[in-house]
Amino acid sequence: MSRQPICQILTPVGMLGYGFDEAEFQATLSHLSTKEMPTAIVLDSGSTDSGPTKLASGSMSCPRDAYKRDLGKLLRAVVNWRVPLMVGSCGGAGLDGQVDELGRVVGELCEENHYKLKVLKIHADIPKDLVTAKLSDGRITGCGAAVPQLTQQDIDQCNIVTSQMGAEPFYAAMKQCPDFDVLLAGRTYDPEPYFAYATACLERYNPQYKADPVFRERAEGSIMHMGKLMECGGQCASPKSSGMVATVYSDATFETVPTDPGAKCTPTSVAAHTLYEKTRPDILPGPGGWLDLTESRYQQLEDGRTVTAWGGRYLKSVEQGRPYQVKLEGAKNVAYRSMYLGSVRDPVLITEIDNLLKRVRAYARYQHEQLEDKDFDLDFHVYGRGTSEIVIVGEALGPTQALASSIANSARIATIHGPYAGQKANSGNFAFGVAGTTEVPLGLCSEFCVYHLMDLEPGEETSLYKIGYSEFDFAPKTNGVSREPETPTTNGTIKAHADVTKKTASWKTPLTPSTVNPHTARTLGDAAKILRSKNSGPYEITLDILFDRPEIYSVIKESNFLTTEVVAKLYDLQPEQVLWCGYFDQALGFKATLPRMRKRRMVASGGFMEGDVHGSQGYVALMGLELPEGVRERLRALA
Repeated sequence: MSRQPICQILTPVGMLGYGFDEAEFQATLSHLSTKEMPTAIVLDSGSTDSGPTKLASGSMSCPRDAYKRDLGKLLRAVVNWRVPLMVGSCGGAGLDGQVDELGRVVGELCEENHYKLKVLKIHADIPKDLVTAKLSDGRITGCGAAVPQLTQQDIDQCNIVTSQMGAEPFYAAMKQCPDFDVLLAGRTYDPEPYFAYATACLERYNPQYKADPVFRERAEGSIMHMGKLMECGGQCASPKSSGMVATVYSDATFETVPTDPGAKCTPTSVAAHTLYEKTRPDILPGPGGWLDLTESRYQQLEDGRTVTAWGGRYLKSVEQGRPYQVKLEGAKNVAYRSMYLGSVRDPVLITEIDNLLKRVRAYARYQHEQLEDKDFDLDFHVYGRGTSEIVIVGEALGPTQALASSIANSARIATIHGPYAGQKANSGNFAFGVAGTTEVPLGLCSEFCVYHLMDLEPGEETSLYKIGYSEFDFAPKTNGVSREPETPTTNGTIKAHADVTKKTASWKTPLTPSTVNPHTARTLGDAAKILRSKNSGPYEITLDILFDRPEIYSVIKESNFLTTEVVAKLYDLQPEQVLWCGYFDQALGFKATLPRMRKRRMVASGGFMEGDVHGSQGYVALMGLELPEGVRERLRALA
């Protein structure tokens, strides 16, 4: 089979609203315009990573102005280069209201800049009565072993339940308006906009590609793998950067290259991305199927920046005798929250801080004895133990904002003036008033309560999602007739439009990468090139260790000292609580996935007393793990 490019996709940043370098973006489009093939701009706009608040309240991940800034840059590209734009999980949670709000932003930009654009919207909110019916029929299960069983009370307490759509609603929308300019989608499984666009291009190129089941698995596996990489922008580059370009080929391969000329993709950096914020690196489930990467392969191209990948397989649930499933997401408001913060420098008090905070809690509870226990909570984040100064953040919950702030106020007063053993300073214990504040009202405290898989009947994967269409026409008119765009619409095939001068942003200064010297390595952190942790959904924390040389990886793997039991002990768990533990040879990596715990209880992210919603600091226990002497001897013997 000849190898022909069928489409190229540009992602300027991993999250709409985070900002990106427009000069780099336009320079990339200028380069892509030299290649005659369908081209799209695709990016993500949502996540559960930052907690449940967006789901419970409808608030967005970024300020509206940030979305307008980024969409302004993107729409300039849509108009000038005549490429379509696809955005998944609009606004943070992908709720219907957030999709509509970004639609209004697009309309404003069209009016302000005299654009004429065709805009599609896909809504993903799910009727709660449907969820209730599916629960009654036993067709809802937890998304992972750490997720508790869904109850009717969970459904009732949610304001909104949304679902991660698959590719089918995108196909339906693109069929309804093949020459769309902008597609704004609700909650989406992150790779699906990429998958939908690229498989549609593949089918146009080869209408019979599905006739061969083996090729279909490989081709769609390659495209889904591409989407899993691209949805995070330049995360899989080295050093990680903002944007990425993917080119999909007719032979079930794809290529990735970062938009930043100072970054590069390598086989291990690309392979390692399938560990990132995933429960496991080899089998990645999604709506209606799963991606199997056990046979994935990666090759560096001659330019030293581009990687070709292949070997993934996409297996459809229905073909494996399983129902099509979508993930449901929902959150509830449980109370109001307030906080106070400050620091302690007295060495006597630092040694007594736990005893003082017990007295603080008792004092605040006494001052609010009218509240039932279920309506009162107070706890403390203590940062900097073992140093000359510690920071205390008191977090209070109450049934109203006023009562939550009152609890925080009582606690702050007791922290300032409470007695403690060995006290010498009696004028005040606590340095406070940061940013001119005493207590900080924080609004509603939310908790995840729906993070479950729902079985669908055939056809529901499309019919559950509502498609809307708008046409904004603010283009200047001559004699009442809209003028043609400066370059013709080409259904995604871009033409050169303008010269772009590349400039380097001042915040893009080169950084010194981490180094590894196996001869002096004493800890796991010394031996690893990358050691990181991240949430994998709201209920899991996943740990990744990546090595930069195959021989170092082999020493670590063959020693068998990284076991489920070792990981469990480091994180105060029982071995059976570890959700996944193992190696991924393609990435020269080790991975372990754990339930998110607080006070020895499994919890979801973002609720009361959350201190690391991304889970990004959970790797430190592994970082300091001493290497066995036998491992150190073998590392010292390496050339």
